[in-house]
Amino acid sequence: MDIPRIHFAHLPTPIEELPRLTEYLSGPKILVKRDDQTGLAFGGNKTRKLEFLVAEALEQGAKMLITGGALQSNHCRQTAAAAARFGLDCTLVLNGEMPAQSSANLLLDQLFGAEIVTVADRAYRDQTLQETFDKATAAGRRPYLVPYGGSSPTGALGYAYAVEEFMKQNVKVDWIVFGTSSGGTHAGLVLGQRAFGYQGKVLGISIDEPEEWLKTRVSTLASDAGEKMGERIDFTGDDILANEEYCRAGYGVLTEAERESVKLFAKYEGVLLDPVYTGRAAAGMIDLIRKGFFKKEETVLFWHTGGQPALFAEKYANKV
Repeated sequence: MDIPRIHFAHLPTPIEELPRLTEYLSGPKILVKRDDQTGLAFGGNKTRKLEFLVAEALEQGAKMLITGGALQSNHCRQTAAAAARFGLDCTLVLNGEMPAQSSANLLLDQLFGAEIVTVADRAYRDQTLQETFDKATAAGRRPYLVPYGGSSPTGALGYAYAVEEFMKQNVKVDWIVFGTSSGGTHAGLVLGQRAFGYQGKVLGISIDEPEEWLKTRVSTLASDAGEKMGERIDFTGDDILANEEYCRAGYGVLTEAERESVKLFAKYEGVLLDPVYTGRAAAGMIDLIRKGFFKKEETVLFWHTGGQPALFAEKYANKV
């Protein structure tokens, strides 16, 4: 099946060994897949999704991208950059109070020319996002609504094909570990695992959602994305591996676990994580290693989904 896609990510992203971190933790061999190097606006996992989402938007004749997220959303930063690159207007609906001085992702959103709409209470973000979309439609601006996190069946295709890319790199790993939230990356990896024959396990460390919600969400997205690839594969919650143990502090709440993981990756490997997503996912992986969850003879691939600009946000600067 011919799936619309625009190739602008820097692919394939490299896979690197982390020997010093492996030695420090005395556990399984650790590798990292560097999707923080996908190239668009400091990179990140959303770039893979946007290759399909922007292509779909342009095919539908869209002139504008609208999406939403937190004030320091990595997804919104990459969406704004993609809009700028392809000459599209962009409006971002962000929950949080606009600071006196912009920093990190928010500063980049503005540099890319995005219009910012803020919502004080996250509970009203969905409503405001829909109102913003409806207003743009009525004004004839031809908007395309990019879902939160790029997590739609179309967006999930980015990570289904990422597994194909990974398989061609011919690196054997027993586990793929990554941060999961809106479910699109997770769904794509699970679909790609089935479609391209990856024999290991795919484990999502939840950033902010309950395990049962993730199982339902990811299995549905993976099934629907598979249909776009030409053959529907029905996934169930039992097919999804997710761990909710590390998100109980709440979204974006920095704990000692995230601080440690960010410092360990930096100190031992010169690799930067972000405090919200990859920091929490790595913290979960590190704790599982210490608990003996992975066998020492196994190889674990940490799929780095980017997000480093958040290190420079006022909320986290000098607190990691």
